[in-house]
Amino acid sequence: MKDTESLIETWVSPNVRELDSYYVPDSTGMIKLDAMESPFALDDAIRKSWLEALSRVDVNRYPDADSRELKIQIRQCLEIPEECALVLGNGSDELIQLIAILLGGENRVFVSPTPSFSMYQQISLATNTGFVGVPLNPDFSLNFQETLGAIEKNQPACVFLAYPNNPTGNCFADSQIREIINQAPGMVVVDEAYNAFCGKSWLGEVKNFPNLVVLRTLSKSGLAGLRLGMLAAGEHWTEQLEKLRLPYNINILTQVSGKHLLGHYDIMKRQSRQIIESRGMLYETLNNVPGITVYPSETNFLLMRTALGADFVHGELKKQNVLVKNLNGSNDALKDCLRITVSCDTENKAFLDVITAVHS
Repeated sequence: MKDTESLIETWVSPNVRELDSYYVPDSTGMIKLDAMESPFALDDAIRKSWLEALSRVDVNRYPDADSRELKIQIRQCLEIPEECALVLGNGSDELIQLIAILLGGENRVFVSPTPSFSMYQQISLATNTGFVGVPLNPDFSLNFQETLGAIEKNQPACVFLAYPNNPTGNCFADSQIREIINQAPGMVVVDEAYNAFCGKSWLGEVKNFPNLVVLRTLSKSGLAGLRLGMLAAGEHWTEQLEKLRLPYNINILTQVSGKHLLGHYDIMKRQSRQIIESRGMLYETLNNVPGITVYPSETNFLLMRTALGADFVHGELKKQNVLVKNLNGSNDALKDCLRITVSCDTENKAFLDVITAVHS
């Protein structure tokens, strides 16, 4: 009889054994402000036409392995330059994983500012790739010289830059990103998951930098349930990534849904503008609450620090069925910080009512 603990110790990488699973709390019955989702559901007419399109799908057949029609729609809606080739993923997480498989492994290193999107480090370690996190400045700007130093010292196979950054909400300086791209010996990934809320992009620079790759997702624009991400890069990169992409990774329901719903992309853009307006209102209100420091954001969320302690305030919000992201303990720079998704007026008000009452 084999001992299960010894089997795991023998055959599972130490890096994986030391990782924690990505935790998603139960949000049943809660006002859900923890995951940067859009608060806007499909209206009845769009939902009806979408379900009609799905009813015509032959689920007994494999989907188009290259998602050709969906790619055409994505190119049009997201204004992808012709010189960019596309790879689609089951969310941008899968694309980060493909990059790690392609470039990572033993004796390789990835570099990223910290705090940033947790999957950069998690996927690095899961692929036995070294990870070097460069702490941000106290105002969450890029520690530029330290970042260049880490690149010079470690010669990373890949540098990950979230633009804007999650969970801090800010965009790093373009001049600094440009210099990092110039200095990096390997790939530089600019992750534009929150592009819909900042209006700035590096897509137009892909033609100028052979080591630049840009990630996008539709999750923040109202289609989180589809799990659809995209990678734009020169063909020299996409040809290699396609060798590793699993066949039929974009299922037929996602392909048909994405193509159909992107036909209403003007509505998604209008909703993004509404969220930007609500973000400004939330920021101004929180900025006037005693005991709260709120940070400027170019995303669909706000990062705030509370003098009452994030664990306590998070608990008080949960008692009132309001769920936000508690970042306390995840990184020293995020001590007593909460991340709040910008939502519709009703949910924003419910959050503000509780947070102001707690801090009064």
